[in-house]
Amino acid sequence: MSRKYFGTDGIRGTVGQAPITPDFVLGLAHAVGRVLKGSASRPTVLIGKDTRLSGYMLESALEAGFNSAGVDVVLLGPLPTPGVAYLTRALRADLGVVISASHNPFEDNGIKFFNAQGAKLPDEWEFAVEAELEKPPVWAASATIGKTRRLEDAAGRYIEFCKSTFANDLTLKGVKIVVDGAHGAAYQIAPKVFHELGAEVIAIGCAPDGININLDVGATHPQALIAAVKAHGAHYGVALDGDADRLQLVDASGRLFNGDEVLYLMVTERLARGERVPGVVGTLMTNMAVEMALKHLGVKFVRAKVGDRYVLEELTRHGWLLGGEGSGHLLALDKHTTGDGLISALQVLQACIRGGKTLAELLTDVTLYPQTLINVRLAPGQDWKANEAFAALSKSVDAELADTGRLLIRPSGTEPLLRIMVEARDAAQARDCAERLAAVLKAG
Repeated sequence: MSRKYFGTDGIRGTVGQAPITPDFVLGLAHAVGRVLKGSASRPTVLIGKDTRLSGYMLESALEAGFNSAGVDVVLLGPLPTPGVAYLTRALRADLGVVISASHNPFEDNGIKFFNAQGAKLPDEWEFAVEAELEKPPVWAASATIGKTRRLEDAAGRYIEFCKSTFANDLTLKGVKIVVDGAHGAAYQIAPKVFHELGAEVIAIGCAPDGININLDVGATHPQALIAAVKAHGAHYGVALDGDADRLQLVDASGRLFNGDEVLYLMVTERLARGERVPGVVGTLMTNMAVEMALKHLGVKFVRAKVGDRYVLEELTRHGWLLGGEGSGHLLALDKHTTGDGLISALQVLQACIRGGKTLAELLTDVTLYPQTLINVRLAPGQDWKANEAFAALSKSVDAELADTGRLLIRPSGTEPLLRIMVEARDAAQARDCAERLAAVLKAG
């Protein structure tokens, strides 16, 4: 059974084009409200958003849709996605809603949801919402229409939660950190978290104007962070994406560390403290070097489909705590119910300070295999699976790589793109294979 509207991370698209239009979003909220009413007589929903200009419009549509179904709404204002997840659980709300397109450009926006425990919702729930969307609306009677209020201290509550995940016996005093908020949801929160733990903070990407989110800054554009770390002589650089659930790290030399390396570091830090780590979940994209290094430590490794929701599903299935993606979505379920860029950064800094070592020193046992990732934009209606030349070359590349690398081909869950990833011990081989595949696909 396929979903009509939901992708790998909620519903996302270009603002003003279906489905990201006010009328659809109003209907979506009404449908979600009807599903909620099946399990709670007077549900309460929290709504947070990033800094996109379109957030105001979509927030109003969501509010009206929920109220029309008899659902109460609490507006949180600009708040990171994991902040909404935390407050949903802390305030015992029935649902958390985030208005964000994460790392996408400002022209896009989206809607994603958390359950009462602050976790992503299963496919079955999304099917139920889509089924409700096909039915006529059932407007609440005048006396049972939902109410809306604003939570004024939402940001402060989340800041305190983030700080609580950092060891009480440690401090960031004497540490200079460049914090890049991607002009997104954490633009006020991220600098305060590190500053209140004692760090000297240089903030970049923390001046949103509604249209500059993710523009040449943030986790998807780490060059700005690298330059700022070098210019200010900082010890570390922390870059988040538009909704602050993704992390990229830079050390004093300007070296960039991706999510795979951070995941490995989170494992070794717990092992060094005598904690048991029975297993870790990565994705189809996780670097082979990390998988091999974890197995060398006696830690089991399982690959999930790309997307932090699928990582979470595997963690839940195995009863494990740590997982993540190379893109910087990291899960530490002993700290939070969902991926959190700020909390992941604090875990890394904690490891460095407690161990008295740099990031590079903590990761001497891992040398990532070179990866080449090429995103090929698909034309409307283009069926890449029917391309015989592409299929034949894919099979040839698989044989060429054998046991020294991997080929992964997958469509994006949020954009009309086909992602071609080649990983090999030899960087030139990885690049050559990926470029040949991309050229064949573009030709036809």
